[in-house]
Amino acid sequence: MMSLERNDMRRFGVWHVLKVAAIAAAAAVVFSFAVMGLWNVLMPAIFAVKAISFWQALGLLVLSKLLFGGFRGFPAGGPRWRRRMAERWEQMTPEEREKFKQGMRGRCGPRGNREAEAQA
Repeated sequence: MMSLERNDMRRFGVWHVLKVAAIAAAAAVVFSFAVMGLWNVLMPAIFAVKAISFWQALGLLVLSKLLFGGFRGFPAGGPRWRRRMAERWEQMTPEEREKFKQGMRGRCGPRGNREAEAQA
């Protein structure tokens, strides 16, 4: 019984990986065509540069991802950062939470804060 479940899990894992790889490849193709189309429509008219091919567009996407985003799996530190912040939040007293919120509002502005928008 246990080996049957393990086989099912292994099969699910392979299909899951293949599905994710296929979706990633399709997304890369779609975004490459979008970059190529935008470049070939806008850049020659604005800056008088040559049109680019699909592979050059894909290269631009990879280069921009390396320069501006990196290849981390998750934005902004990922689930570990979120979990650590949630743990810290749980340990704060209500006064500390309010002080933290005020500090963040001072740094980041009143994003999503209806009270600050009403006062302004």
